[in-house]
Amino acid sequence: MNVTTDFRVIQDHDHGYQQAYPRAVTLTAAVCAILFSIVGVLGNLVTVIALMKYTRLRRHATTAFVISLSISDLIFSAVNLPLTASRYLNEAWVLGETLCQIFPLFFYGNVAVSLLSMVAITVNRYVLISKSDIYARLYTNRGITIMLIAIWVVSFSLLLPPLTGIWGRLGLDPKTFSCTILQKNDKSPKKMLFVIGFVIPCVVIIVSYLCIYWKVRQSRKNLEAHMVNGGMRRNTGFQRREDSRVTKLMLTIFLCFLLCFLPLMLVNVVDDKVKIPILHVVASILAWASSVINPFIYAGTNKLYREAYRQVLCPITSSKSTVPVKPTGSHSSKISSHQIT
Repeated sequence: MNVTTDFRVIQDHDHGYQQAYPRAVTLTAAVCAILFSIVGVLGNLVTVIALMKYTRLRRHATTAFVISLSISDLIFSAVNLPLTASRYLNEAWVLGETLCQIFPLFFYGNVAVSLLSMVAITVNRYVLISKSDIYARLYTNRGITIMLIAIWVVSFSLLLPPLTGIWGRLGLDPKTFSCTILQKNDKSPKKMLFVIGFVIPCVVIIVSYLCIYWKVRQSRKNLEAHMVNGGMRRNTGFQRREDSRVTKLMLTIFLCFLLCFLPLMLVNVVDDKVKIPILHVVASILAWASSVINPFIYAGTNKLYREAYRQVLCPITSSKSTVPVKPTGSHSSKISSHQIT
């Protein structure tokens, strides 16, 4: 499956190769890539700074993985989208062989990092809700660091076979002007990478959220029965609501990721001959949007993230309105701020 195919050419015996896309379509795609690049770089950069500065969010181990996800989107916005804009503007790849290898490396690598970061977030939510007795032992500074390193190393290590030419290769497909994973000796790891880097993480995330939903539904009455006094009830109830909001936020991020990437996956299967080129452009633009929308989701759906953004963008106003928050004593708050950062 070629998820990076953006345009295809057809053979014309009189004029050689001619582009199947109208010029208006390629220009629109280029403009979208440029706009998404600007918004994605600014939005994700502000998100990383905000999450690292905001103490209340740093208490959550989830925040470390959200930062990883934001850095992945930042790299995609800063590297892949400008290169994509150049392809559409020139209607050809004019940036040389080295960048043609870097493009698919960062594209596939960052998709894998995004999904594995979401897997880590989902597992974190599940352990917090279902295995709270071991949560603090797992999500220490060392544990989180190891998890983050593993996410990035595994994601880009999957591309070593085509990068080194052992299994497939990275390069330019002249029929599509697409820098992607190509066959070598009639063999390509693309299907394997699709299963390991996309399908399996999605299945793990979906199953984990189903388990979370079931566990919350089953344990709600038991948790309330173990509350000793009114003060603990208020504190624990508040923290449970906060944890629930964070879990719902992360589920929203994952669903939006699927909505952005599934059309591109499907259109490359259903219309692999690119008989309807505009569908491929629309699907590609939706996929690019996945690296841009997360900061807006954070700001629009969670007040803690809004406050974090406010501290960065409006520090004077934020300092006046900030009220000190006492530790709640919940498992998600047992990790100190310096451990997360």
